[in-house]
Amino acid sequence: MATEEQARRLVDVLATELTSRSGAVLRHDRYYRGKHPLRFASDEFRKYCADRYEGFSDNWVQPVADSPVERLTVTGVQAPGQVKADADLWEVWQRNGLDADSQLGFLGAGNAARAFVLVWGDPDDEDTPCVTFEDASSAIVQYEPGSRRRRRAALKMWQDGYSDFATLYLPDEVWKFERPLSAGDKKSPQMAEADAVMDSWTPRETGSEPNPQPNPMGVVPMVELPNRPLLASEPVSDVAGVIAMQDAINLLWALLFNNADFASLMQRVVTGAEIPKLPILDANGQKVGEKPIDLKKFVTDRILWLENPDAKVDSWPAAQLDAYTKVIEVCVGHIAAQTRTPQHYLVGKMANLSGDALIAAETGLVKRVEEKQLWFGQALREVFQLICLARGEDAKGKALAAGSVLWKDPQSRNIAQLTDSLLKLKQIGFPFEWLALRFGLTPTEVAVLMDMRAHEAEQDPVAAILGASGGAPPGPVPPVPPDPAPADAGVP
Repeated sequence: MATEEQARRLVDVLATELTSRSGAVLRHDRYYRGKHPLRFASDEFRKYCADRYEGFSDNWVQPVADSPVERLTVTGVQAPGQVKADADLWEVWQRNGLDADSQLGFLGAGNAARAFVLVWGDPDDEDTPCVTFEDASSAIVQYEPGSRRRRRAALKMWQDGYSDFATLYLPDEVWKFERPLSAGDKKSPQMAEADAVMDSWTPRETGSEPNPQPNPMGVVPMVELPNRPLLASEPVSDVAGVIAMQDAINLLWALLFNNADFASLMQRVVTGAEIPKLPILDANGQKVGEKPIDLKKFVTDRILWLENPDAKVDSWPAAQLDAYTKVIEVCVGHIAAQTRTPQHYLVGKMANLSGDALIAAETGLVKRVEEKQLWFGQALREVFQLICLARGEDAKGKALAAGSVLWKDPQSRNIAQLTDSLLKLKQIGFPFEWLALRFGLTPTEVAVLMDMRAHEAEQDPVAAILGASGGAPPGPVPPVPPDPAPADAGVP
């Protein structure tokens, strides 16, 4: 067990690391929301045009981040040796609203390179632990040296009012701390250091609850979901590599808009004539001088008088803006190739593609989703283990270490081709329940479907037998005609 001083020092270290990560997390979040600064522009262009295009962004970061998440759907968890998904654990998943929250967690992991899941028992409902997805800006896990899986400690930190709050999770206990919010950079370094000493973490008042309190689960109850992990480095965000090209696209649009303002219309030019002038008259109506006429009047009235016979009128052609749009399309194509996002997700142009061509176009995205299923599934398997530990089902949790998380098929399929392939698999002996899962139903929906089939079999067993054998579909059985009488019937 840790002493208060050891726990406070560990919280300081983890909070500092969490703060150092927060810069990249917040930057990626801003880009996902479309809040992009104008970059890669010259100082002169930025000086005159940055305010004009402030708030504009042609946001390609969002579809890149969203495209794999829409195909990441957990449908259950299955222990080794079992043929069906675990109904009790799925009920805990559903009661915690994780159908929706898991999507938020997967999106957060893609944007910030990681997300976290926290599991803790509910004293009001021992069978349904609390399971929450946590953002990378508020949670962090410390691993044992040399390991990417064995967790030594975890910290969850947040702000409320004028205080920072932190909860430190250790394998055998949980500490809760708080401290006043820092005044930031408004004070001198010496005064800031003095405030840091006075405003250090102190144990939080928890009422009748002990602080620290024991951790009955015996392990750190927070799991990290890494996005694109590397052997010797930090996980990689899906949007980190898109930001540079996103900035380039925004600059190209700013240049296009700027040219659209000044050069997208044909310009008229007059040569060989002086600028028209208006006479200045005194009180008696006598001309006492001249002043240039406001050329805007000619633009408004669309009329110009030329008295000089040598004057000529010519024009400058309008600027061709498609040069910018062609480069933008190339940039978007690079984003699609680098992130394995189908071009029809980004460009929005659909030709008359066949089903096979569409599947081929989405192969990169499907592989990307399957990679996420692999890494996220490994983490979620540990989450289900924690749920078992919180429920007091240690043996079941240990067995789930070799289990598997079930996912919805990420591939888009032609329904006619899928049905035809399943029918062929049925004919060579594949069981109906497996085919229903392959069709895309969740384990819960398959269980309901099997109950319906059993009910139909009770109502019409003959049709059920014929349907199960691959013969005629279930339905009324036609009457069997009597055998014809022999030719010598009735002859003595």
